[in-house]
Amino acid sequence: MGETTSILTEAEYVLDDQVGYLLRLASQRHAVIFQKHSIDHLTPTQFTTLLRVSENSEVSQNHLGRLAAMDVATTKGVVDRLKAKGLMQSRPDRNDKRRSVISLTLSGMALIDDLRKIGHVITDNTLSPLTAQERQTLVNLLRKII
Repeated sequence: MGETTSILTEAEYVLDDQVGYLLRLASQRHAVIFQKHSIDHLTPTQFTTLLRVSENSEVSQNHLGRLAAMDVATTKGVVDRLKAKGLMQSRPDRNDKRRSVISLTLSGMALIDDLRKIGHVITDNTLSPLTAQERQTLVNLLRKII
């Protein structure tokens, strides 16, 4: 009732113009560039996790997941892998023994400046086809839709 339905024909749906498709292609391009410059065989999620912990010194595993946009299971797996690489450590929270507090090891801290530098290189390579203004516009638009 009062609802209008628009039926698109196949000819009206152009995959090459669809945001999801374009974002996936851009993401794949970025992933190739990231892998080319990866330090210590870090994944993008591990890279993000290390930087988020460095920004906070110490952080609960739960809060880290929110900061790095990861679910609980992913956060635990990423933290476990970074601990196995000797880049992170955890300890029980002094006030709540059920919670873990995550921090960087000395080896993890030593990587942070290099990660930030290579992060700039990765971003510059990913956005190389764009002008400075287009880069800023893209970042602003992406922030608006997330």
